[in-house]
Amino acid sequence: MLIRLSVLYEAEVLKGILIMDMSKANLKNEEFWNGINVVLPKYDIDACINATTANPTWLHVGGGNIFRAFIARINQRLLNQGLADTGIVVCGTQDYENFERVYKPFDNLSIICDLRPDGNTGYEIIGNITEAIAANYDIEENIKRLNEIAASPSLQIVSFTITEKGYALRDADGNLYDSAAKDMENGPSHPLTCMGFIAALLFERYKAGKYPLALVSMDNCSHNGDKLKSSVLEIIDAWVDKGYVDSSFRDYASDPSRIAYPWSMIDKITPRPSDEILNKLTGLGIDNLKSVKTTTGVFAAPFVNAEVPEYLVVEDLFPNGRPALDKGGVILTDRDTVDKAERMKVTACLNPLHTSLAIFGCLLGFTKISEEMKDEDLKTLVTKLGYNECLPVVCDPKILNPEKFLKEVLEERFPNPFLPDTPQRIATDTSQKLPIRFGITLSSYLEQDPDVLPKLKLIPLVIAGWLRYLLAVDDNGNVFEISPDPMAEHFQNELKAQGISYKMDGSVSGKLSGILSNETVFGLDINKTGLTPVIEKYLDELIKENGAVRKTLHSAVAN
Repeated sequence: MLIRLSVLYEAEVLKGILIMDMSKANLKNEEFWNGINVVLPKYDIDACINATTANPTWLHVGGGNIFRAFIARINQRLLNQGLADTGIVVCGTQDYENFERVYKPFDNLSIICDLRPDGNTGYEIIGNITEAIAANYDIEENIKRLNEIAASPSLQIVSFTITEKGYALRDADGNLYDSAAKDMENGPSHPLTCMGFIAALLFERYKAGKYPLALVSMDNCSHNGDKLKSSVLEIIDAWVDKGYVDSSFRDYASDPSRIAYPWSMIDKITPRPSDEILNKLTGLGIDNLKSVKTTTGVFAAPFVNAEVPEYLVVEDLFPNGRPALDKGGVILTDRDTVDKAERMKVTACLNPLHTSLAIFGCLLGFTKISEEMKDEDLKTLVTKLGYNECLPVVCDPKILNPEKFLKEVLEERFPNPFLPDTPQRIATDTSQKLPIRFGITLSSYLEQDPDVLPKLKLIPLVIAGWLRYLLAVDDNGNVFEISPDPMAEHFQNELKAQGISYKMDGSVSGKLSGILSNETVFGLDINKTGLTPVIEKYLDELIKENGAVRKTLHSAVAN
């Protein structure tokens, strides 16, 4: 029997189960949400919206999963504690579908699902995203509102989770992308790139009163604040040269007392929305939730599933003041400490291990990172790689203990069976990740202890594994689709040009030096490390026959 409840709650009872859409109105039915153990915001959402509309303090660029699972939650903690009264406005320069299909139908609410290793899942509704705006210059009202926010004296932070690609103006050969070239040529009226958009927002703020602001990259890349600053200023320099803006605007955008670009280190594994989690939420009685895939290939949903551990270390550089971020879980410190924390995580204790699992997981047919950690060869690979080859050249940031961090990654985070993360996701954009995840470590050995380099086994194995992965043939000899990567086709063509293929006749010896000399992708000329013959030997073994990946991996980690 179907029983209709009040229109306010838009709820129904079917077979004794209360069914409820996620909306601001329906959050008033606290009995329902409490009954299914969903934590609700402890503040007045409408009051938060009104306060933020009048005096915005925080604009975020990039409305993906990590933003909702982590960044927005930091602000919600402050609101829950009465330490803030404004929320976050989110905008995006691409994937506008995300806002139309995931944000707006649910009043900008999200359900955060904490995936704990013991199998229990925690649920919390995020209610502090007050506006979700597509930065589409074809929609005049959207740009007008974003310009208003940019010009507001109350604005303290513009934060970013746009991936490392979002800061890039040039390709691997140093050539400007067409969109970046057009932004530089056409000025601030209709930018095409995210960096052009930010430069245009800064120009609005400059014209309004030269108000100070912190631009905080929270993306997973080394010295992220400098990447952001460099790209924004390059566009502004072009605008100055062409007379679109005066040089005093450039001075404003580069003055750290006015516009700051703090560094940060972020860490929280946030996989794409899981069908299993969707089914759990539906089973609880939450209606109309579904995952979507945008036309750009991004997976999104009105819920986010993520691990519980999280780390955000930020340089305390906020010229217009800041919220009490430290009360929301952020570690505020100096630039040098951020650098050390970032290097610890990205070059040693997590990211290179993730990439290694991604490469070999795809080749060996795995579809979950946690399942890989049950495989003795793969578990031994990342354990020895972390402790024996990466950790020795990492500086201790003091605020986080490297060995404890690595132990948590290997024993709790990666093996979490309830975290639906895949090697295929992690393998995305590997070419963009290699210089940080492995290049810095190799460079550190060159500087600190070059005699150790010839003794390294697993870093060259992973590099050889990536080249083997690019052949797009798994260990059973089956063709598979590699994950999106802007440099994949380039390197596939390079391998082909050298006559390197699966089960090829002869050896790859002498054929990799050109590929391995690419400092943009590897972070250094690998030939200078003396590891080229080791990589060639591994690749010879990996391409020899079906089952060679497993055989080579087992042999390498056993010794």
